[in-house]
Amino acid sequence: MKAASFLSALNGRLSLGLAAALSAGLFLAASPARADLRLCNMTSSRVGIALGYRDAQGWVTEGWWNLSSRGCETLLKGQLGGRFYYVYAIDYDRGGEWSGRSFMCTREREFTIRGTEDCLARGFDRNGFFEVDTGQQKSWTIQLTETNRPGGP
Repeated sequence: MKAASFLSALNGRLSLGLAAALSAGLFLAASPARADLRLCNMTSSRVGIALGYRDAQGWVTEGWWNLSSRGCETLLKGQLGGRFYYVYAIDYDRGGEWSGRSFMCTREREFTIRGTEDCLARGFDRNGFFEVDTGQQKSWTIQLTETNRPGGP
């Protein structure tokens, strides 16, 4: 094959490869990015998770997500609408909790509760949640570890 023919064939292959790569890049750029609030249990215990946050109607708490050791779970799907989220977690295997100074309503079984006032009078439990500042990121992952128990032993 002559040098000019070889270069022409090589140039054609490179152009096709470049066009394919650019098309793939545009396809990937056009697909929506995932943005969620996730929580990963990096401990050796099973944990229960309750989440508090503010939405368009006001304060809401939800629970329980049960995470196995080293497991992760998406708590909220889609882009985060707020900067601050609140978490209360219980260590099922060894006892203890991750808690804080922001008091919100919970209950023993699965729940979604509107409002944070008068928890006991409304028949709910009242627990302290710790604050998570996402810095207004569109997605965030919280990691529970053995050493970051704000209210635990």
